[in-house]
This record gives sequence, C-alpha cells and structure tokens, in this order.
Amino acid sequence: MIGSSLIGQDFTAPRYFHGRPSATMGPDPKDASKTIAMPYNAAASLASNAGPTSKALLDQVTARTAQLRAENPDAMAQGWRIPVELVTSSASGLDPDISPDAALFQIARVAKARGLSPDRVRHLVQSQTEAPILGFLGEPHVNVLALNQALDRLGQ
Repeated sequence: MIGSSLIGQDFTAPRYFHGRPSATMGPDPKDASKTIAMPYNAAASLASNAGPTSKALLDQVTARTAQLRAENPDAMAQGWRIPVELVTSSASGLDPDISPDAALFQIARVAKARGLSPDRVRHLVQSQTEAPILGFLGEPHVNVLALNQALDRLGQ
C-alpha cells in the first residue's frame, strides 16, 4: 500500500481501519455540468459547507451511522458509541487522522477480518497513537495510513 500520511485515503475493506469520510467532489466525467463524490481528491479540497440544519448532511450522517453499525456489530454490542468523526467529514475533506477512540471503535472488526486477537490490534493502535505536539498542542491522533501499513506488516 502506497500513500501519503498527509492526505486521507478511502479505506473500505473490513481488514483496514477506516478514516474520516471525505467531502471532496469533482466533475462527473460523463456530464461536466454535474459533480460526483471523489473521496480524498486533493485537487478538490473543501468542506461540504452543509450546516447543522441541512437535510443532505442529516441524510449522510444517518446513512454513515447505519453503515458503521452494520460493519461493527461487536463494537455496538460492547456498548461503544460511534465517534463523531467517523460520520462527519473534516473541513478539508482530506483528514488523514482519526482519534484514538475512532480507531478503538474499529478494533473488533479489523481483528476478526484479519484473524488477529483484539488485544494485538489494540496494542498496535496504542503504538500508532501520536501524542499532542509538545504534550499540549492538539489532540492525540492516529494516522490511518500508518496504522494500516503497520497492520499489513503483521502479515495477516
């Protein structure tokens, strides 16, 4: 797997950790008067500009929530709440990082898909969690590409 640690990627397979949804759009190659989703397209970095009363945003969040519940039934059974960044896009639409909670939420699915113990995957998430700069600037975060590359190096 090749990628940039600065730009998110569209990981969708159950064996990989998924990042934040991307809001990037681009021209439809079949009809230039329309736009289509082009996840993580760096040439089209921008937010959706959908506000909290937007029906389109509510529909997207509802669909993403249902998808996450279906993909992560073990996390739901364990009482995990879906982290908000897994159902909302970032301002740039290109965010390569997720919170440790967003990674921990996905452990059961990834471990099951790879035939690994959840404890081993949890340890990997913890080892890939980056602390705030200087210990206080920003929040702890996990780079999704680096985490998925570390998973691949496990060989399963």
